Amino acid sequence: MRLPVGTDTVVRALAASRRFAGDGEAADRLALVVEEWVANVIEHGRPPAGSRLVLGFARRDGAVRLTVSDAGAAFDPRGVEDKGRNLARGGGAGVAMIRAWCRIEAWRRTGGRNRVTLVLNA
Repeated sequence: MRLPVGTDTVVRALAASRRFAGDGEAADRLALVVEEWVANVIEHGRPPAGSRLVLGFARRDGAVRLTVSDAGAAFDPRGVEDKGRNLARGGGAGVAMIRAWCRIEAWRRTGGRNRVTLVLNA
């Protein structure tokens, strides 16, 4: 799914995750991971106006895989230091949550785009 980067990107990404996963605890976790990842791409990665965020959902070997590609700033989640929560800003726990619920299967930067694949833990 290709989503234009804009004010409704997170909402549209959440809707896509729900269409893919339906209801239940695993679907709720996927929705939270998608929301956190996409919000961070928009807020911190600052992809250029007119660019697209690409989401891919797949079930393989009993696991759910989420692949996200974006044109934001280079960001390799495998090397990010967990700095804890930022109480003044109301954030900072997202990457820790994603790491707790997912395995980072792959990341690469090609052609000015990040591409990450997250596998949700069973």
